[in-house]
Order: sequence, then C-alpha cells, then structure tokens
Amino acid sequence: MMSSAPGRAPFALRLPLLLLGVALATCAHAGEQSSERTGGERQAEFADLSIEELANIEVTSVSKRPERLQDAPASVFVITADDIRRSGSRSLAEALRLAPNLEVARSNNSGYYISARGMNGSSNSPANKLLVMIDGRSVYSPLFSGVFWDEPDVMLEDIERIEVISGPGGTLWGVNAVNGVINITTRHAADTRGDLLVLRGDSDGAQAAFRHGAGGPEHSWRVYGKVFGLGHSELASGAPIDDAWDQGQVGFRSDWERGQDRISLNGNAWRGRQGQPAPGAIAAPGASVGVDDIITRGANLTGRWEHALEGGGSLSAQAYVDHRYRQVPPTFTDSVDIADLQLQHSLPKWGMHSIVWGGEYRYSWDKVDNSRFVAFLPASDRQPWASLFAQDEMALRDDLRLTAGARYERNPYTGAEFLPTLRLSWRVSPAHSLWASYSRTVRAPSRLDVDAYVPGAPPYLLAGGPRVRSEVARVFELGYRGQVGQRMSYSVTAFRNLYDHLRTQDITPAGTIEFGNLMEGRAHGLEAWGSYQMSDAWRLSGGLTALHERFTLKPGSVDAGSVATTGTDPAYTAQLRSSYAFDSARELELAVRHVGATGRPEVPAYNALDLRFGWRFAPGMELSVIGNNLNGSHGEYGVSQFRSEVGRSVGVKLVWQR
Repeated sequence: MMSSAPGRAPFALRLPLLLLGVALATCAHAGEQSSERTGGERQAEFADLSIEELANIEVTSVSKRPERLQDAPASVFVITADDIRRSGSRSLAEALRLAPNLEVARSNNSGYYISARGMNGSSNSPANKLLVMIDGRSVYSPLFSGVFWDEPDVMLEDIERIEVISGPGGTLWGVNAVNGVINITTRHAADTRGDLLVLRGDSDGAQAAFRHGAGGPEHSWRVYGKVFGLGHSELASGAPIDDAWDQGQVGFRSDWERGQDRISLNGNAWRGRQGQPAPGAIAAPGASVGVDDIITRGANLTGRWEHALEGGGSLSAQAYVDHRYRQVPPTFTDSVDIADLQLQHSLPKWGMHSIVWGGEYRYSWDKVDNSRFVAFLPASDRQPWASLFAQDEMALRDDLRLTAGARYERNPYTGAEFLPTLRLSWRVSPAHSLWASYSRTVRAPSRLDVDAYVPGAPPYLLAGGPRVRSEVARVFELGYRGQVGQRMSYSVTAFRNLYDHLRTQDITPAGTIEFGNLMEGRAHGLEAWGSYQMSDAWRLSGGLTALHERFTLKPGSVDAGSVATTGTDPAYTAQLRSSYAFDSARELELAVRHVGATGRPEVPAYNALDLRFGWRFAPGMELSVIGNNLNGSHGEYGVSQFRSEVGRSVGVKLVWQR
C-alpha cells in the first residue's frame, strides 16, 4: 500500500467516513424542506430523453459533421450525461461499461483494458487498436499506441456525451482507429454556470470535486478541481495488492460566441501516485515503503475555432499541446510532449454532394530513461505525423446515401498509409434504416514495436523490431437501426474483420527475439442493443455482443504464445439496465452484466449486479446510495496469482449545485 503517517489511516480510508457524516448531516437538515418542494423547483429532471429524442441526438464522430444518430451509417452507441449520472460511475473507465459494444476489463485499481470487437487479450499489444479522444485531443500513448487508463480523466458531471463507435474510423480519424473510436465531449461552459460540489465516500475509497462557472451572452467559463483516493484491492485469496491510488486534477474551459464564430479553450493538469502490484515492481533489498510507486503527471491545453459559412459550410481549426510524464520504477521513465494541429473545411452542399476535407500534423518529443531491465533505443526520439483526408456524402435519392472517403497518412515508421472507406445507407422508412460498409484501416507501429530492447544492455534477449510493419484490418459491416412507435428502439450490426500482419515475436538467425508481423486472423460477430419504455416512469435498456476470433501464424514464425492470447476475448457479453422513477425526487437504477469466460489466462465467466438509489431531497441537492458488484467479487483480467478481485463496494454520494 501507499505510505501514510504513523497512526493515521490512509487518505482513501479516512475521507469516506468524513463524507458520509457530511452527507447524513445535510440530509437530516434538509429533509423537512423536501416535503414542501414542488416539481417546478427542480433544477433538472430525473427522466431521461424519450426514445424519439434519443434517435435525434446529434453525433459527429461518424462523418465529422453533425447528424442524427438515426441516420449515422455506423455502429455507434451514445452514453448521455444522464446515463452517467444514473449509473453512479465514479471514473471514466467505469462509465464506459455503459456501452454494450465495449469490453471493459479491470486488472487492478488503475489498470483497465478496454476494446471493441476483441483484440483485448494479446500479451504482445493489449487494447492498442482503439482511438480515444477528449474534446478532439487524442489520449493514446506514442509509447505503445494504447491508452494508460489512469491518465485520461474528466469531471464526470462535465461530460455532455460519449460517442462509442465500434468498427473502423481511420478515414476520418487516422491510424489506430481500427476496432473503434471513443469520442468524449464535455459541456459548453455556458451550460455549467454556477457552483457544483461533489462528495463521495465508498467502502474502498473516496473522492471530492468542485466546479465554478460564470459568464455572459458571448463569453462563459468554468474552473474545476477533483481529488480521489482508493485503498488497496485484494487477490482471490484475500491477500492485499499494492495498488492503492491517489490522484488530483484541476482544469478550466472558456467559450466565446460572436456572430459566425465560436472559440473554445480548455486546459487540464494532473498528478497521481499509485502502488505497483506484482510482478511489475521489483523491490530492492531494504527499500522503504512506496519506493516502487508509479508516479504520473501531465498537463494539456486545447484551442478550437469554428466559423460558419454561408450556405451551410464551415471552417474549423484545432490545436493542442500535451505533456505526460510516467515513472515506473525500476523499469523505465517516459516523458512525452505532443503538439497537434488540425484543419477542416465542410463545403456547402453542392447538388447531391456534401464534402468535408482536412488535414492534421502532429509532432512528438519522447524521452525514456532506461534501466538494466528494459531500454528504448534511441532513448530520445522525435516523430512527425502528417495526413490529409476527404469524404463525400452523396444523396443518390431522398432515401439513399453513399459515402466515400479516404485518408492519406504518413508516419515515421512505415511511411505512407492509405485508409479508404465506403458506406451505403438506405432509409427504409422514417424510423428505420439499413446500412453497409467496407473499410481498410491500420495500426501503425509504436516505439514499443520498434525500439524496445530487453534487458537494458547487451546481450539482448529481445532486440526491437527493425522490420516491423503496420497491422492491417479490412472490415465489412451490415447494420440495421429502427424505432417501433414511441416506446422502443434498437440497433443490430453484423461485422467481419480480416486481419493481416499482426505482431509476433520471432527468433532471428542470431538467436535473439525481434518483433515481426507473421500472424493473420479473422473475426466475426454481432452487436445489438435497444431500449423499451415500459411506462412513463420505467425504462429497460439492454445489449449483447457475440464474437468469434481465429488467428494463425504465417510460415517463418513459431510464436504460439501470440496466437494463444490474441483471440481470448469473451465469446459473448450481455447487459440489462432498469431505470425507474418513483416520483420527481426519487429514482432507482439497477444493472446486471454478464461477461463470458476468457483465456488470458483463464478468467471464468462472471456476473455483476450494480444498484443506485438517488434522492433529490432539496432544490439543487441530490443524495445517492450506490452499490457495485453486490453479488460478490470476481476477476476480470490477468494471471490468477496476480490479478485483483473486483470486489463488492457500497458508497454514498452527495451533489450540491446552485
């Protein structure tokens, strides 16, 4: 566990007791007021959007222009702000469990593996084919093309929506958008004026957050801060794991609107410390407590300008800088700086054509402090990435649209990559649509693929990947989205992925190991979800996935381990959520998830039961009681002797706003 002062409980264990006392005291004080409150005094409605309103939600991740969810020719699920609030999620990774087209697996307190349509189990490169963005800023790590899920964070109350696309997005978003895209959009500053305070205490940790916003007709702004702590988790045997975690973050957003122009500027800074569970840490003899803690910190700044053109077109430019530091003793320390510039032009509609085109340039500075265990050679590296894209949506008929697009992207490892897509959408009726697509996308190599050496000095057992190439996926999709009356909506997608040049570890004539690309494979499956409004007060939402994967080695490779671990994702998952509003002040959320068995290594199938009861007991004040995994603990990811049991937890959350 993380160190603490003698005779004092760690922060993550002290704060829950304090928050619980504050919440109960406030509840007792305001209980009398709640009986006099009328529905008109509430600042927000408990009821979610109607089924019809959900179909009309605007999404931007599919075609880089606003369009109705009902019309989007892709497998896209939208997590709304109300979904997050009702779920009782306490982190961004946990909120993503709401998307039935994602697999979210937790290995310890801060270790998450998140993917769409498989490829989440490879020991070589887990979960490195999913692009994740926060307000247009990519949060993937250039070190391994994946996401360190302890780093990206937002104040959950500031999220407007999360668009989760399962399937390729390389044409619009570039390489690494192979199996999916997660686009997190935070709320406009004008929608967060006033004050907000969040206090939460759970049986395994606690958190606190604040926000203050203000502004006028043309300019609005907000500032926020949050801190949280988690105590250690446990193995299945009950032995503690050294994964206690504390982290704090502050940030701001400012928005201007004047005439045809919109400008936004947002920034964040964070710092965290977490224990490093075995076998990651190698403790030195006589080392003090906390010497092997992982230290993380970072800061980012993003600016965006949008200008509306006559006739319905638009111009936009976005730039961001991002600094991240990660110290993982005793293996490596990584410091990376990224500068990114994106330009986009959406032309006014021209006959049957709606064209959008643009470009992106990114430059990164990466420096690794090597150790005797692992080295990245060269230790310092600078990498430019440049790309151009164009996409044309053609209205062949009033009810038939054809979308054709392509992206040309150049990376420092494999040079030019060509990423085309073709999508056909047929509006069968005003409430039903059928679509089909074909795309080619790639995952470009990262420093881990090319520059990693083990141990940190010769003679090497692993000697990088000097001949590594991009991993390629060709994806075919067929989808149907419909709405039955005012009470039911659903979406069904079938897909087939053909993979080539997947990463392997191959033996060279000299007897060392190098990264190569001598594996191929295929996957096919089904994604389905829907919602049914049982009554004005009760809604049921459910989803399921089915996945079959098969991977084989090409001649010249004997890397049986990669084949054994790459296709080990759950064959099926399912979830069911029940949302019930007793009245205008009280609501109950019940969620059941089932995840099939995996083989990375063997993780048994498990069920999870989550519950939240929310009570708006006074104007602007809400108290929630939240229970997670109430049916008992289970493992989700990793070797059994090291993986954390995701255990039962109970918490209380108080939200105050004015």
